[in-house]
Amino acid sequence: MHVVKIITYILVLIGAINWGLVGFFNIDLVALIFGEMTVLSRIVYSLVGISAIVYAITSYRDVFENN
Repeated sequence: MHVVKIITYILVLIGAINWGLVGFFNIDLVALIFGEMTVLSRIVYSLVGISAIVYAITSYRDVFENN
């Protein structure tokens, strides 16, 4: 489970950085690297979204199970 948490953290961080770049500079780094809505970019976006859900669930569980 520790490896899953690390991977989800990294992907959520990538998503956050990408949204920051979109918000501040109108640069979509994922689209810039993989192309506008190509299969690869959609995979990256999907993995980031799934990672955010997994990260939220595991973080919520860690907070409330440790108390």
